Amino acid sequence: MAETEASLLRQFPLLLPQNRAKTVYEGFISAQGRDFHLRVLLPKDLQLRNARLLCSWQLKAILNGYHHVVQQRMQHSPDLMSFIVELKMVLEVALKNKKELYVLPPPHQFYSSLIEEIGTLGWDKLVYVDTCFSTIKLKAEDASGREHLITVKLKAKYPAESPDCIVDFPVSFSVSWTPQSSLISIHSQFLAALESLKAFWDVMDEIDEKTWVLEPEKPTRSATARRIALGNNASINIEVDPRHPTMLPECCFLGADHVVKPLGIRLSRNIHLWDPENSLLKNLKDVLEIDFPARAILEKSDLSMDCGICYAYQLDGAIPDQVCDNSRCGQPFHQTCLYEWLRGLLTSRQSFNVIFGECPYCSKPLTLKMSGRKA
Repeated sequence: MAETEASLLRQFPLLLPQNRAKTVYEGFISAQGRDFHLRVLLPKDLQLRNARLLCSWQLKAILNGYHHVVQQRMQHSPDLMSFIVELKMVLEVALKNKKELYVLPPPHQFYSSLIEEIGTLGWDKLVYVDTCFSTIKLKAEDASGREHLITVKLKAKYPAESPDCIVDFPVSFSVSWTPQSSLISIHSQFLAALESLKAFWDVMDEIDEKTWVLEPEKPTRSATARRIALGNNASINIEVDPRHPTMLPECCFLGADHVVKPLGIRLSRNIHLWDPENSLLKNLKDVLEIDFPARAILEKSDLSMDCGICYAYQLDGAIPDQVCDNSRCGQPFHQTCLYEWLRGLLTSRQSFNVIFGECPYCSKPLTLKMSGRKA
């Protein structure tokens, strides 16, 4: 006992017993260069689990949210020395978290220099700025007249510290930054990046305007894939390289075999006709020997895209991508719907990730190869 008391006095010299029985301790506990007043009331048997801790209002405010931890340590600490050591650890964690939450506002020069930068850049380029001047949105037009936004998140040490920039690009965008850089340099680098991606967006815009794009329904500027309707419940999914947008993209045909197999054969046969000097859409037309039907022209009856099981077009963001191979049927289904349907049939059989069964509409043999799900 005497050794514990001596150790307590050495480590916490500002916390002293207030009576001979040493059931009352009062004084200060130090953490991160600050002293906090506290009082510990012990029972006659000196057991911590029945003790009371009285804190100053400053200490109580800092430990707000840590009361259950303090109570737990009081219940399990073998003696006062152990408890005070653990209390100090909790206090230091609480102080660190409080410090991280409270950040001093930037000096007034921060705001005046930012306003000057925006003025030099042009107030017409400013779309949004928050009240703290920590988030700024700027706009710019590319050579084709498309408007683009860049969100700049400034850090506390701006301009010594590089800001974070968020853009809707199909490729990564990083800003070259020095302590002498400014919003003007960010905007100029943004414009240069827009120019480098102009050809890609020209290609994607032509596809969006002149074909029926099934997915994505509302493509962003960063989207590199398009699923295009071909008619007869068939479609083609293309993945375009943003750096080489007129080169042959990755192609995947979706639909009944009797519709998509001839398209695959044409693609292989005519691939030598691909000319990077032409637009991607023109090349696809030439190589596949087809005209892509526009949504305004293609009748709903020509492309019945609703799932034949759930009767919906979209299911959890997905559209029907499975089609009955029977040329007289061609009914589309969501993969999930068809999987659940076939799994419930006694006549269906499964081999690894492939299920063999019958079409719910025409009862002809149907095969489902599952992707992205466990059977």
